[in-house]
Amino acid sequence: SEWFFGRALLEQAVSDPSRLALTRRDRAILFLDVRSFTAWSETQSPETVVAVLNGYYDDAEAAFARHAPIRFKFSADEVMAVFADPAVALAAARELAASQPRSLGGHGLGAGIGLHWGPVVEGLMGARNLKYFDVIGDTVNTAKRIEGAAGPGEILASEAFRAAGRLDTGGARSIEVKGKAAPLAVHSID
Repeated sequence: SEWFFGRALLEQAVSDPSRLALTRRDRAILFLDVRSFTAWSETQSPETVVAVLNGYYDDAEAAFARHAPIRFKFSADEVMAVFADPAVALAAARELAASQPRSLGGHGLGAGIGLHWGPVVEGLMGARNLKYFDVIGDTVNTAKRIEGAAGPGEILASEAFRAAGRLDTGGARSIEVKGKAAPLAVHSID
C-alpha cells in the first residue's frame, strides 16, 4: 500500500479514510519531463535507460521527501506532483532543477518543469475493481502544457501560480499550447 499511495497519503487514509473521497480543492501541480528522451533512448541499451531513469527518480523522491507533496508519480521520463501550497511546490521545483546536472547532465539530458495552480478533483477514482488516488481537471492539463514549453533546466509557472504564491518575477511571456483557445502567460522562475 505504501508503494501505491506513498507513505504520507497512506497514513492519512488509515487515520481518516474519508481523505480518499473525491473532493474539489485548489492545488499546485508540478510536472517534470526529460527533453529529447525518446531520441536519446533510441541510442541506449534498455539497462542504461533504466539506470538513468532510476537516478532521476531517486533525485525526485529525495526532493519530495523534503517538500512533502500530497502525491507524486513517475511515468517513463515524466514526474508529476501535487502540492497544497505553491511555495512548497516552488521549493521542490527549484531542488529538482538543481539536481538535473547530477542525474541527467552526464548523458546530455535535461528536464523542463511546469507549475500551475487551480481547482482539481482529487481522490480515489477508477473502475469497480481498480481504483487509484489521482487528481483530474484543467489545472493538471494546463500544468502539463506549461511544462512542455519549458527548456531543459527551466521552471515555468503560470500567472495563477505566480499570483497564488505571491512571487515577484520578471515579465510574463505568452505561449501557445495544444488544446487551449487562448495563449497562456507564463513566468520563468530562477
